[in-house]
Amino acid sequence: MARIAGVNIPTAKRVVIALTYIHGIGDTKAKEICEKVGIPTERRVNELSDAEVIQIRETIDADYMVEGDLRRDTSMNIKRLLDMGIYRGLRHRRNLPVRGQRTHTNARTRKGPAKAIAGKKQ
Repeated sequence: MARIAGVNIPTAKRVVIALTYIHGIGDTKAKEICEKVGIPTERRVNELSDAEVIQIRETIDADYMVEGDLRRDTSMNIKRLLDMGIYRGLRHRRNLPVRGQRTHTNARTRKGPAKAIAGKKQ
């Protein structure tokens, strides 16, 4: 099993798909990394040589923010919004949708399961 950016990526999958298991790398970035290193898209992880794995690892370390650094950066951005008391920060604090979605109906993913209100049913 190849270990890149602290993540064990699956060996039987294609390299482009296996790289998406790393937090912060999606389809587009995975294809960019393969182009930079010069790996064809149909190659599988178990067919890679050690030198190619090292090249992928170095490319990711140099050019992309992934895993722990990315998570830390995101949480610091949210913490900054909370500390400043901005509207977006208040929405984060109350666990409500942040980007202007309606909350009268829907928003159940963010708000959690519906809570019963006493005396509502008649």
